[in-house]
Amino acid sequence: MIDLLPVLVPLPVLLPLIGAGIALILSKHTRAQNIVSIAILVAVMVIATMILFGVDAHGPQVVAIGGWQPPAGIVLVADRLSALMLIVSALVTLCVLVYALSQDANDDSNETPISVFNPSYLVLCAGIANSFLAGDLFNLYVGFEMFLVASYVLLTLGATAERIRAGVTYVIISLVSSVIFLAAIGVIYAACGTVNMAQLSERISDLPADVQMILHVLLLLGFGIKAAIFPLSFWLPDSYPTAPAPVTAVFAGLLTKVGIYAIIRTETLLFAESSLRVPLLIAAGLTMLVGIFGAIAQSEIKRIVSFTLVSHIGYMLFGVALGTSVGLSAAIYYTVHHIIVQTALFLAIGLVEMRGGSTSTRSLGGLMVLSPVITIIFFIPALNLSGIPPFSGFIGKVALFLAGFDDHAWLPTVLIVAGTVTSLLTLYVIGRTFNLAFWRDPADAEEPNEDLVEEFTERKKTLLAGKKWKSQIGVPPAMVAATSVVVIASIVLTVAAEPLWDMSNRAAENLSTPIDYVTNVLGGDE
Repeated sequence: MIDLLPVLVPLPVLLPLIGAGIALILSKHTRAQNIVSIAILVAVMVIATMILFGVDAHGPQVVAIGGWQPPAGIVLVADRLSALMLIVSALVTLCVLVYALSQDANDDSNETPISVFNPSYLVLCAGIANSFLAGDLFNLYVGFEMFLVASYVLLTLGATAERIRAGVTYVIISLVSSVIFLAAIGVIYAACGTVNMAQLSERISDLPADVQMILHVLLLLGFGIKAAIFPLSFWLPDSYPTAPAPVTAVFAGLLTKVGIYAIIRTETLLFAESSLRVPLLIAAGLTMLVGIFGAIAQSEIKRIVSFTLVSHIGYMLFGVALGTSVGLSAAIYYTVHHIIVQTALFLAIGLVEMRGGSTSTRSLGGLMVLSPVITIIFFIPALNLSGIPPFSGFIGKVALFLAGFDDHAWLPTVLIVAGTVTSLLTLYVIGRTFNLAFWRDPADAEEPNEDLVEEFTERKKTLLAGKKWKSQIGVPPAMVAATSVVVIASIVLTVAAEPLWDMSNRAAENLSTPIDYVTNVLGGDE
């Protein structure tokens, strides 16, 4: 298998790009386009699984694109961290694609027109994979731009005024982030003569301290916007909720985590002796608290969960900012957990919207009676996000808090308090949302939905009369199945917490000893 690994590494990038081209050619043949798109992402998931087991057994794999050897050439590098992110992203993107295709087949609103959606979505998948595998900063920038260009298209599908407005905001913020990142790459190349991250890890430490600080801050600014770290997170709650449900799900699950991945990679490889731990810890605490306070003030479920997304980015940054192997292990574990759970929640919210006609808690109610299946699908990841034991959210938070205690400093202790408060407030927000949207009588809503009220009343009369009621899910079975797979994956993170934690530990150990990464990429020679 070790001889096969170098062949497999580029495929998570190459196959979706080929698939996007085929999908464009088949734009007038929807069924064939769908089959190709699903087949491509199934293949990527299988390949990502093989890469993960391969690099875990045999160490990092380095592929020089075009035969040009590093540091002059572009390299793709698969280590435990990047391989773990690949397999999680492959699972999420595949389930979201099935969900989106089913929604389009059963919806006349043209929310996700397949002829446009499929090629754009596959380019997005290729960009995400390229970002995880990039071995140099410029290729990382290219990966960012690939998925950002595709995301512009996906965000504005349907071309409603609200989506265009949100898309303009998203484009402007993304361009600012890209310009900062590109400027940082230019300055780094001028200072070090390379953008290869393995070579930079050897050269950046030789620069004057003030130059290192400038480079460090520039990269953190660029990545911080993409990761939605406070105070650079203001754009997210306005942009994500306007998009179609599957688009919002993949954005919330993956795009911000690519920013977190980039921070993890550069903090451990380029700035291992960072002097910005304290500012990062402060930003982590503020991200947690500001995000959850924003969620409390919302009444629309998509916006509520978007704000909780921001707040929980703070947990991941907390683990990274600790700068310890245990902190990195916890951050990696929590990142995997959050990708799965956040995607599941947004897919479930899409089901709620289709069944209840809205995602506003001011008009919803009675869904637990009207659609028990959707209730369960929403309830499980909601509890997981809140950190209720024994779910993976609880395990991840405890791991982060223990890593903070191990630091024996006052600031991590403050972050533990902030994290605990954030978790409790998340539980409060989720509980309030569940009570309003699922538990109460829809007639008690501030802006009652007459269809829900009528259906709920009929259901109550049927139950009181002792008659059987045939429960109607009210949404396409394939959408329910795709969401259920992601929800089950979130449960697997709990059941298989030990293997995932062990993998996170091994990935963190690799990150804590960057010399192994450097040796594999450069072969021991500068």
